Amino acid sequence: MLPVVFPDSNALWLFGLAALALLAIPGPAVLFIVTQSAEQGRKVGLASVAGVHLGTLAHVAAASAGLSALIVASPLAFDVVKYAGAAYLVYLGIRKLLARDPGGEVRSESEPLRRAFWRGAIVNLLNPKTALFFLAFLPQFVEASRGGVWSQALVLGFVFVGLGLVSDSLYALAAGTVGGLIRRKRRLVSYGSGIVYVTLGAAAAFAKRA
Repeated sequence: MLPVVFPDSNALWLFGLAALALLAIPGPAVLFIVTQSAEQGRKVGLASVAGVHLGTLAHVAAASAGLSALIVASPLAFDVVKYAGAAYLVYLGIRKLLARDPGGEVRSESEPLRRAFWRGAIVNLLNPKTALFFLAFLPQFVEASRGGVWSQALVLGFVFVGLGLVSDSLYALAAGTVGGLIRRKRRLVSYGSGIVYVTLGAAAAFAKRA
């Protein structure tokens, strides 16, 4: 049976501070969440947050098991994940850009929360840069000499997800509040979100392994 070892308390605190600093910088996942929340409201934004971090948990588990190293080591595996994620984001963007003008006023209904949740999970799960991030970031706070490398990485990953849920939820709440003031121009918001998705997809397509 593999030994279960928790990270050193000092390493845990340092990791938490570093994670907070990184989470304060908006990345593709935050832009996705903000766009969802601004366009469709806070509930959809929060459902997207939960989905995004389900995808993050999958990457944490993969990093702990060493699968992220396989993706990074294999150009084919990396490219498959990269282009699948990029295509999905571009698809979402094109759907927004080609959507019919609903007439300017906001409709009462929004995207089902379950769909928003799984969309967020897919967006983050198909982001190979998340795999690269955990492969590069987690080992800096893991003490191999203590053993249980996989369990240390897993605990640190859970800490990151917990902090990410809080910070991204704040982004979603803020975007939902501001979005409520501009959603009367629904077509403009939809067009803007379409551009964001296509841009994120293009950025993902050009992601490098190094």
